[in-house]
Amino acid sequence: MKKNYKDLLINLVKREIAGRYKQSILGYFWVVLNPFFQMVVMTIVFSKIMRVNIPGVPYFLFLYIGLLPWTFFANALSSAMGELVGMGSLIKKIYFPRELIVLATMLAKIVDLFLASLIFVLFMIIFRQPTKIWLDLLVIPFIFSIQFIFALGVGLFVSALNLFYRDVQYLMNLILMIWFYLTPVIYPMEMVPDKLKIIFSLNPMSVLINAYRQVILGGTLPNLPHLTVAAIVSLITLIIGRGVFKKLEGKFADVV
Repeated sequence: MKKNYKDLLINLVKREIAGRYKQSILGYFWVVLNPFFQMVVMTIVFSKIMRVNIPGVPYFLFLYIGLLPWTFFANALSSAMGELVGMGSLIKKIYFPRELIVLATMLAKIVDLFLASLIFVLFMIIFRQPTKIWLDLLVIPFIFSIQFIFALGVGLFVSALNLFYRDVQYLMNLILMIWFYLTPVIYPMEMVPDKLKIIFSLNPMSVLINAYRQVILGGTLPNLPHLTVAAIVSLITLIIGRGVFKKLEGKFADVV
């Protein structure tokens, strides 16, 4: 990436971070409060009412590990679609690689994920959950890299289509809702029937969330064959997503 484009990317990320909670009283506390209260409500519903039990681990910790990466993924896609539409005036006036807008939005969401993760770390300490710090620091960045590649690929694809067909954002909201329940965020992978596990293994978000749990709660390496498949699917998704984005990019200024 050229230096001037790197500078532009940095400025776009700073703009996204600075402007997200402007004129908000609580500001970045919302980054923490939203997943926290979502976790509280779901913990009450699924552990107390529906009696989902996770041996040896408090359910809310199990749930929080799934909610954090899922919230990043869903919010990154929603923001990417909205940001590309909202930057219409800049797209018309200045030439630069338009994928920088999507990339900047997703990089800014990493800040949200980091802040929300601090509460999870605090809970791990309070409830004295054993963890292998060296394994977390070594493996989690690798898992997140796969997730980021997948999110970027999907984000490029849907944000480009949304410029031409604004129904895409509504369709994507529906897909994300269904996708959430088809991903083991609120339930363990072990609850999935054996005949359906092959389908779940092809869902990168299922594999990645399960991998986070294996490393953080189990203190073991994730399922490497499944993680390899997730990495391949994520890379293919990025190639397809960027290909569609670049093919449509020349017409962006005509439709924003």
